[in-house]
Amino acid sequence: MQSSQYLNQLHTADKLSEEPWPEDATLYQPFEAEQILLPENASCLAVKAYLKMCNLPFGIRSCANAEHMSPGGRMTKLPFIRAGAFLFAEFEPIVNFVEQKDMAIGSWQDEDEKADMRTYVSLVENIFTMAELYVSFKNERVYNEVTAPRNGVVYPWPLNLIQNYSKRRNALRQLKVYQWHDLNIDHVIEKVAKCCETLEYKLKESPDTPFFFGDQPCELDAIAFGHLFTILTTRLPNMALAQTVQKFGHLVEFCRFIDEKYFQMRK
Repeated sequence: MQSSQYLNQLHTADKLSEEPWPEDATLYQPFEAEQILLPENASCLAVKAYLKMCNLPFGIRSCANAEHMSPGGRMTKLPFIRAGAFLFAEFEPIVNFVEQKDMAIGSWQDEDEKADMRTYVSLVENIFTMAELYVSFKNERVYNEVTAPRNGVVYPWPLNLIQNYSKRRNALRQLKVYQWHDLNIDHVIEKVAKCCETLEYKLKESPDTPFFFGDQPCELDAIAFGHLFTILTTRLPNMALAQTVQKFGHLVEFCRFIDEKYFQMRK
């Protein structure tokens, strides 16, 4: 059985590498203006930034049930991409899909540098996603004034109440798995600040280049931008996350640079 599964994985990898990037590749996400939540928005923006950095064409389809259409995922289940016959959800699987097709940024990095870079990617994804989930679902004011209304907006009463209950229960369970459930907001902010310190130190290692690992982008640039920019630009009743990120001027300037280079100029 294991041998058969391994052969199937090899066959899938071969198919991924052989087929060209589909012109009709589509990224699925919730509605931005009225539905998407903070952690989902950050994940979606990270994937968009990555695909733009790879110069790959893709469309965006917003739909109310995007989360339930997703084939799965470790964190937010969003976004997911349909590329030909393939479906992939969340940042890392989508990046791996692009890498299979030899279209990925960061191909210039050697193995040691890639391993170092992926350690940063894992840190960013884990710390910021957990912090975003914490603020969205553990902070009562944010939950009542922002999270619950946005998550339930596409459902009629009383289904919206059921969906909100289920969503919050799953988020709190996820926080418990990652041992964030019992933290207070000060501990959350401390973790975010330390992550920002690590990122800013890495960015300052190459003061004459705009990206984390030199003068070319890699996946760390995409995922860091997705989370940092979303935190900085999302208005919440509790702005502790944004206020923490704003203390790190190099990261704020990095977000401004990525936004202007890959989003503002291509609208």
